[in-house]
Amino acid sequence: MEEKSLNFLEEIIEADLKSGKHKTVHTRFPPEPNGYLHIGHAKSICLNFGLAIKYGGKCNLRFDDTNPTKEEVEYVESIREDVKWLGFQWDGEYFASDYFQQLYDWAIQLIKDEKAYVCDLTQEQISIYRGTPQTPGTESPYRDRSVEENLDLFERMKNGEFPDGTRVLRAKIDMASPNMQFRDPVLYRILHSEHHRTGNAWCIYPMYDYAHGQSDSIEKITHSICTLEFDVHRPLYDWLIEALNIFPSHQYEFARLNINYTIMSKRKLLQLVENNHVWGWDDPRMPTISGLRRRGYTPASLRLFAEKIGVSKRDNVIDVSLLEWCVREDLNQTAQRVMTVLNPLKVVITNYPETSTSLSHQSGSLSGVETTEPYTEYLDAINNPENPDAGTRKVPFSRELYIEREDFMEVPEKKFFRLAPGVEVRLRYAYYITCNEVIKDAEGNIVELRCTYDPQTKGGGSPDGRKVKATLHWVSANHAIDAEVRLFDRLFSVANPDDVEEGKTFIDNINPNSLQVLSNCKIEPFIKSTKPLDHFQFERLGYFTTDKDSKEGQLVFNRTVSLKDSK
Repeated sequence: MEEKSLNFLEEIIEADLKSGKHKTVHTRFPPEPNGYLHIGHAKSICLNFGLAIKYGGKCNLRFDDTNPTKEEVEYVESIREDVKWLGFQWDGEYFASDYFQQLYDWAIQLIKDEKAYVCDLTQEQISIYRGTPQTPGTESPYRDRSVEENLDLFERMKNGEFPDGTRVLRAKIDMASPNMQFRDPVLYRILHSEHHRTGNAWCIYPMYDYAHGQSDSIEKITHSICTLEFDVHRPLYDWLIEALNIFPSHQYEFARLNINYTIMSKRKLLQLVENNHVWGWDDPRMPTISGLRRRGYTPASLRLFAEKIGVSKRDNVIDVSLLEWCVREDLNQTAQRVMTVLNPLKVVITNYPETSTSLSHQSGSLSGVETTEPYTEYLDAINNPENPDAGTRKVPFSRELYIEREDFMEVPEKKFFRLAPGVEVRLRYAYYITCNEVIKDAEGNIVELRCTYDPQTKGGGSPDGRKVKATLHWVSANHAIDAEVRLFDRLFSVANPDDVEEGKTFIDNINPNSLQVLSNCKIEPFIKSTKPLDHFQFERLGYFTTDKDSKEGQLVFNRTVSLKDSK
């Protein structure tokens, strides 16, 4: 077997281990709890935890909770659930807020070392003073405050003496640096807002660029893996660690995940939720992990997807069809097969027995007595042809059935080989039937087909060797379970939802046909005891999962993906 080549991160890790730079690998997954995780985060989860597993190291889960105005306990809990559902267990769970005191103490150290100062410029003024990539910035008029004054002001900031936005703590680096991140970046801002963990203990909060590297250092993270947009932040990451003389964590960047027909911005996903364009964060049309889970995606399919797209240093756009292929690959091997009719058309087999016949004692003799029970056969059906160990199930077959309405055509078009007047087809696991009569209502709508069956073709074969050109799925009318089925399409109608005309937004590219609800579906009774997130292949129709909206007697199913890529 050909040995799989290493990605660039694996090459770095193996070189570090070989040289003795690090004795072990320690990574982390550091989401901000300001929304639900999406498929892009799934790639990062698989990468960080996967590297730790491959090299016998550790991976932490750390919540970057430095902005209390956007973070909630709900998001923390959802992140934990998503990571576990993907199949990973973190070695330590931490919060950036665990380190607030240490980060504050280090900020004091930077002030004493004359590497940080309190600045009174507004956010807008700071932006103007910073200059442009083509022109150097202008030093703040507060840059040369004394150490004593900076220490006093910073402590008073912490004590809540100043309103929001009136002062910040900035690093003192180089306002002429070609790297804009080096032009005296903000380390702390005043924010009088209750934190979901620390309450009102703090009214100053560290900026991401300050908290990130120092949190990595505290946890002794050897390989801090971020997406590519943070590459310009890496020099600041290194500068702060060096300035504080702490454990030398190092940052590495990989290309973030971009998928066509998909929005990956948390801010825009939140907009979809808050403006009721979707049901919520777990709407099956959303690219969130919870949405994909509800739609029927499996942990194995997302891990396979992360493996297939690989790790690179260059941004590109992945076709959503690859994600769909991955879930088909997994569900084809694991999903239970059942027969379901989405748009039912009734079929009556006129020469099939109507009721069961039983024998009972009458005056000491045996005589045949017809009961009112419909005559039913129980046929063997294969649960999963890809897995012999999945076994078989019994499927009821009776005189009255449902087939898909689209499987019948009164005046068949050329190359239409399914059921039509005078045409013989095979019913899966059952018999050959022939349509003899079409029953219509007063408006001319077809409401019933009357057919005959050949009892010699049980199991789907003919003793005289004749062949049919179509095999149809069906459900026994007397045993069918009623269900609602939701058919999902892509949430956006264009490959790049952000590609809009002037005056419009990505919202204008929402696909108006992204959801179709079918309320009169019929399913074989095997499915009666299903529970949420059970996976099925509805034969000939696609892969489906049981939705959490299901109740006893009111089952609801979501289509995960069609059997084949129809796009």
